[in-house]
Amino acid sequence: MTPNVHLASPGESLQKIAKRMAVDDVGFLPVGENDRLVGTITDRDIVVRAVAEGKDGNATVRDVMTKDVKYRFEDEV
Repeated sequence: MTPNVHLASPGESLQKIAKRMAVDDVGFLPVGENDRLVGTITDRDIVVRAVAEGKDGNATVRDVMTKDVKYRFEDEV
């Protein structure tokens, strides 16, 4: 389990998230809202679903994130 997980928020701009990914040298962030996992965003999501589609840096994480992520807790079998 990873302590101190950094989360993206659905309303954050893609530019802000891309900068954070660059600074932290990561290509993946979980997306959380109201203490729930609502999706994930990757550097590839930004390229394929935003840049390639002509969206600008002010588009939001919600616009391009992967939704309906399946997960389980560490103590679940």
